[in-house]
Amino acid sequence: MPLIGFHASHEQVHPSALLDAVIRAEAAGFQAAMCSDHFAPWSERQGQSAFAWAWLGAALQATSLRLGVVNAPGQRYHPAIIAQAAATLAAMYPGRFWAALGSGEASNEHITGDVWPRKDVRTARLGESVDVMRRLFAGEEVSTDSLVTVDRARLWTRPETPPPLLAAAVSPETAEWAAGWADGLATVAQDPEDLKRMVDAYRGAGGKGPLVLQVHVSYAPTDDKAVALAHEQWRTNVFSPPVCWDLDSPEAFDEAAKHVTPADMHSTVLISSDPGWHAAKLHEFAELGFDELYLHHVGVEQSEFIDVFGERVLPQVAQAGVTA
Repeated sequence: MPLIGFHASHEQVHPSALLDAVIRAEAAGFQAAMCSDHFAPWSERQGQSAFAWAWLGAALQATSLRLGVVNAPGQRYHPAIIAQAAATLAAMYPGRFWAALGSGEASNEHITGDVWPRKDVRTARLGESVDVMRRLFAGEEVSTDSLVTVDRARLWTRPETPPPLLAAAVSPETAEWAAGWADGLATVAQDPEDLKRMVDAYRGAGGKGPLVLQVHVSYAPTDDKAVALAHEQWRTNVFSPPVCWDLDSPEAFDEAAKHVTPADMHSTVLISSDPGWHAAKLHEFAELGFDELYLHHVGVEQSEFIDVFGERVLPQVAQAGVTA
């Protein structure tokens, strides 16, 4: 049976309401949580983008859940600063924090004014950032002069056990590369055959640790309302790489999404008013080998989703895991 967690979308929900939501999710039976880490939303309609690291401290204090974050060290964030933030959370809340590290998106990273690098450079920069973070977790004084520059950095507050660093990947190629350093793989729901290829690439290259899947869902009392909700809030998120990597503003995403139809939303979001249908889809992901499923309801209002899924979806997924 997979762990079922709650995904907190900082791009869509005010941080105070998002804190209330994660507390409600724990009470409803969600077993863990994760969050995004954006400087800008995907669309002007979403209209939020709070600082994830401040929120994580509040969420860890307000719940007993294990929490993760998707982060891109190397440009907007210096990896020594992310290592310090991660080490502090792991020291305060042992065993309850993890980070999934990726190469980022221009919409968040361009704010530094630095050039947005090619994908191969971003990947190499991520590898260097991971190395810096692991060395800092180990207590080393670190200096480097390459894609990442570090001058005599040392972490003075470190946890007894370093936090897991997962790889955030959306392609088999990245998953295979990340197998050499990651403590697990985190990706986003897509066609099952594509997910199987990613899992095979990661495990085939010796990748260890949990397989984590973020699943976008849209639930409403009717199918029509669920489709409309997904289209209103999430139509800027149907684009595959490199488009989603390289567009650099909410306005650009909104312009690109002008011709996205409600029917197109089924390609990236699980949309249904039937809790049993959602449970069956989640069980299919578990059968692909995913250990943890984090559900992101793409609407702004989270309460109905949390309550319905806590009462009617999570128990069905658990029962399917017992009887499979």
